[in-house]
Amino acid sequence: MQKDRLLEKYGALDALNNAKFGGFHIKACLVSGIGFFTDAYDLFIIQLAVIMIGMVYYHEEIRDGDTIIKKADKLYPVSETLLKQSALIGTLIGQLLFGYLADILGRKKMYGTELLIIVFTTITSAFASNTASPNGLTVVGMLIIWRFFLGIGIGGDYPLSAIITSEFANTKNRGAMIAAVFAMQGFGILTGSIVSLIVLLSFSSKLNNGDPLNYLQIDHIWRIIIGVGAIPGLVAIYFRMTIPETPRFTMEIKGDVEKGARNIEQILKQDDTLYIDSNQDEKKQKEQKPTFRELKYYLTKWDHGKVLLGTAMAWFALDVGFYGINLNQSTILKQIGFGGGSNLSQYEILKQAIYGNLITSALGTVPGYWLTVLFVDKWGRKTIQIMGFVALTILFLIMGLCKDILGQFLFITLYTLANLFNNFGPNATTFIIPGEVFPTRYRSTCHGISAAAGKLGAIISQVWFLGLGAENFKAIMLTFAFFMLIGLGFTFLIPETKGKSLEEICQGQEQSIEMCIYLSNNSQIIPR
Repeated sequence: MQKDRLLEKYGALDALNNAKFGGFHIKACLVSGIGFFTDAYDLFIIQLAVIMIGMVYYHEEIRDGDTIIKKADKLYPVSETLLKQSALIGTLIGQLLFGYLADILGRKKMYGTELLIIVFTTITSAFASNTASPNGLTVVGMLIIWRFFLGIGIGGDYPLSAIITSEFANTKNRGAMIAAVFAMQGFGILTGSIVSLIVLLSFSSKLNNGDPLNYLQIDHIWRIIIGVGAIPGLVAIYFRMTIPETPRFTMEIKGDVEKGARNIEQILKQDDTLYIDSNQDEKKQKEQKPTFRELKYYLTKWDHGKVLLGTAMAWFALDVGFYGINLNQSTILKQIGFGGGSNLSQYEILKQAIYGNLITSALGTVPGYWLTVLFVDKWGRKTIQIMGFVALTILFLIMGLCKDILGQFLFITLYTLANLFNNFGPNATTFIIPGEVFPTRYRSTCHGISAAAGKLGAIISQVWFLGLGAENFKAIMLTFAFFMLIGLGFTFLIPETKGKSLEEICQGQEQSIEMCIYLSNNSQIIPR
């Protein structure tokens, strides 16, 4: 009987692994990708919004005696860092929480919940204001709170979208499918710049009339560009709520091989009526939900633990540099005279900051993601990750050591190349690999741990940026180069997954997993 169930299970999964790329695969990519589009828009739009918020709510006059030299019109460094950090801290928590819950409760049960959180907190962020009490929270304080909860929703999207796409994908196109989902992040970043430019231009006549109350118009602009981020999420919620449970979760954790096999058959036939088993009570008895104790036993074996160490540390190292340059892009570009200058009007400062973001995202960020989609199943994940880390190390070294002699054009070229190799490199592959290298029982949890390690790197990066200050540009770039070398080293702990089914990647681990389950259920036994 057990042998028959195993034959049925692997026969059904083999059909899924060898299926032709079709409509259901496209639907899975789109449903997951719209969420990532929203995540990136909401997460990275803050770098432009903080400039506007500073102009509206912070009027720091710089005086020479009784003469006002200029108005700084910018957030205090600590306030700006907290605004950027709050979403990252929330994201870290969301990645760990949703990653674990998806392995316990199922991918489907959690999918859509995180998007509801994102949409709600995006809308509340757009309407953030000072509280009525004189000693109450300021608009920046309210934004910090709402963006923390926004981050929890964004964090949940990382493991869920990666795992659902991975577990529905065929072997031939799995890397490209997961990469395509993540590539929507590039479009989200680019769209944020485009929306910001359109809204700014629509207010140009009011901003250029010399009215001292122009800051009220800027207050409208940042609220509009943040609020627009809720629209794609609203579109995707229904489709996420209706996506089926992955057959691998149904078979391997719920223990219902028959239902999983039937659902695979109907998915491949494009039949939306999924098989519902009438004998639920008997099937429930076969459920074996993973536990922390079981995961601990699994990871204490070096062959397994080193893979998580590799995925987590590579992501950690990458995000120190990736978020260091992407959340501070406007500040970094000011260091070479792009978007700065005391003689520029508020309108010109904003326009140049947006143009800088448009150039780097259109020429570097978006093409980088889609180059990964094109080559990841041909070259392999590990090859692209190694290539990216090497290129980034060299680029950060050059930008750090030669900034004063490069000139504006050469610097922006190198900066754009850094964005290109971030995304045609480890920023994409660190998302793809954890969705493939772990067994179904721990796949979402381990992806969440890896992603959370990345966000820890991003948080440290923002603190480091604040501590050094933008004027210490050389030290910042050299630090980023050092972390790229760290990421490169840990990449060699990760296996190559190109051309292998999820079952082939984890081949030979069945006995080890069964032992972990046994030890978890018999905690008085201490493994040697």
